[in-house]
Amino acid sequence: MIDIRQEVEAYLYYCEYQKKLSIKSIQAYSIDLKQFLSHNNNQNLSKSTISNYITYLHKTYMPQAAKRKLASVRAFLNYLEFEEIIDANPIRKIKTKFKEPKILPKIIPLRVIEQLLAAVHQEWANAKTAHANCAALRNVAIMEILFATGMRVSELCSLKADDVHLEEGNIYIMGKGSKERIIQIGNDEVLSILRQYQEAFSPSAFFFINRFSSRISEQSVRFMLRKFRIRAGIATNVTPHMFRHSFATLLLEEDVDIRYIQRMLGHSSIQTTQIYTLVTTEKQRQILTARHPRNKIALKY
Repeated sequence: MIDIRQEVEAYLYYCEYQKKLSIKSIQAYSIDLKQFLSHNNNQNLSKSTISNYITYLHKTYMPQAAKRKLASVRAFLNYLEFEEIIDANPIRKIKTKFKEPKILPKIIPLRVIEQLLAAVHQEWANAKTAHANCAALRNVAIMEILFATGMRVSELCSLKADDVHLEEGNIYIMGKGSKERIIQIGNDEVLSILRQYQEAFSPSAFFFINRFSSRISEQSVRFMLRKFRIRAGIATNVTPHMFRHSFATLLLEEDVDIRYIQRMLGHSSIQTTQIYTLVTTEKQRQILTARHPRNKIALKY
């Protein structure tokens, strides 16, 4: 009989040093697999053991969380089978189905993005001291690049100085699963702001740094957005990820092919990107108002 607890530790080591997964991914796997061990009291990996655990997940968690936790167990079992630690993967004989409700991504309307940008630029324009100017410039650069690239806040905070090539206007982003993608900055004003930021801060390791020259935290970015949301008089919450949703949705409304947007967002599957097609109602309304064939019919009585 194999020592499942020991194999979990070996699998997490494999994920970190061979698959090169992010720290967050490894932490999630660790939590999910240790929960699996605890629930099953380190029993053998039989079909009934797995089935009982799936029943527990269904009863305890919402579909999305249950599906993710089962995916961690599935990946672990696939690893054991591939390494020939087990002869057959028991989960292959179990049918699983999670009915997830469709949750539409929350976006920031363009007029609200304009209000946020106006507020952060106004602070920069009003800065009286060198310290205030640098802090305001960094805030401008962060908000502009969030909207310009649609990158995740984790990607922004982990962005290396060497990954920003402003002479070509290219940003090299290391996404989930260590997948690299390139986003081009096509707006001259945004490029100018990033150049000014680069000159003022001279970042050497991470591109966005705090006053101690360390990597800026994701929480700092969230606090910054909250400050300017309140300052601009915006009642609804604004998060960094909503900039990503808005980036995708607004490009779709400009008739950009969804496969280009998939590549820009770093999605592995087109199905993940297709959720944005459900929120482009304004574009749909414009099309139906301006181009519907009924407009060509003039009835005479």
